[in-house]
Amino acid sequence: MAVTQTWDEWKKTLAQAVGQGRAMGLSRDELVHRAEQIGDVLANSVDPTSPEQRVLKELWTSADEDEQKALASTIIKMVQR
Repeated sequence: MAVTQTWDEWKKTLAQAVGQGRAMGLSRDELVHRAEQIGDVLANSVDPTSPEQRVLKELWTSADEDEQKALASTIIKMVQR
């Protein structure tokens, strides 16, 4: 499966998903947990189409569980700005 969004489009889509999760009452920890699950799916199933997506996939697949949690948390923080 290929994702053909630009980096800015991807961040906007993720920001909307985070906003929806917040509106549903998810806590920050729950959002991070969901982001970790999604990160695993994307890393295993999606071919990166941009340099940013390739870097993100490489970071994700190189990280241990604690590092993935930190990366997921940082990405959520990034898109909420």
